[in-house]
Amino acid sequence: MTPAPPRVLVVDDEPQILRALRVVLREAGFEVLAAQDAEEALDIAAVRAPRAAIVDLVLPGEDGVAVTRRLREWSDMPILVLSAVGEEEQKVRALQAGADDYITKPFGTRELVARLQAALRRSEGTAAGAEPLIQADGLEIDLAARAVRRDGEPVHLTPIEFDLLRVLARNRGRLMTHAALLREVWGPGYAEDVQALRTHIARLRAKIEPEGPGGRPRYIVTDPGIGYRFSG
Repeated sequence: MTPAPPRVLVVDDEPQILRALRVVLREAGFEVLAAQDAEEALDIAAVRAPRAAIVDLVLPGEDGVAVTRRLREWSDMPILVLSAVGEEEQKVRALQAGADDYITKPFGTRELVARLQAALRRSEGTAAGAEPLIQADGLEIDLAARAVRRDGEPVHLTPIEFDLLRVLARNRGRLMTHAALLREVWGPGYAEDVQALRTHIARLRAKIEPEGPGGRPRYIVTDPGIGYRFSG
């Protein structure tokens, strides 16, 4: 018996975008649940139980940040937010409210589908339990032994550097905001200390990135003004 396609809730008040996303996602093997405002989206999510959600930041009534926050009250589903250029503050608010990633309009349909599929894979991996060993393009992270090797050679990290790498790698592909990383690694009292985070990220990159300081990062990629993601 053929399994049912995964359901994706798409929330956008622009009918042409809803139509386009419905076509793109259906072709990629998803069932689309469409909503044009927050109330409709939350009603559908409560009844139809989507596996993931794509939410526009600008909606009539409650905005996409509010929708994200309310979905997070009862669901761990991956949430991607759609934003326009120049909406950096809203993106950060959405990520802090529980969104997993964002896509900037105009976006490529292949990128959208790839981000959605990656978010679903991360969600399924989290449900199955943490990986004891994470491998990424020549980098090996042994979570149990707190050991790192690059191309078979050991890399000596400080405890803070290892914890940063661990959090990023276990959320592979997911954008982690500055505040989220600071809370995870240092604790809630350090959520504003972005300069300390940047300093430790620079030191970590100097140790694990093949091209070293100043080179193009392979593993830890910067989303300017927002945070970092592990892309290995």
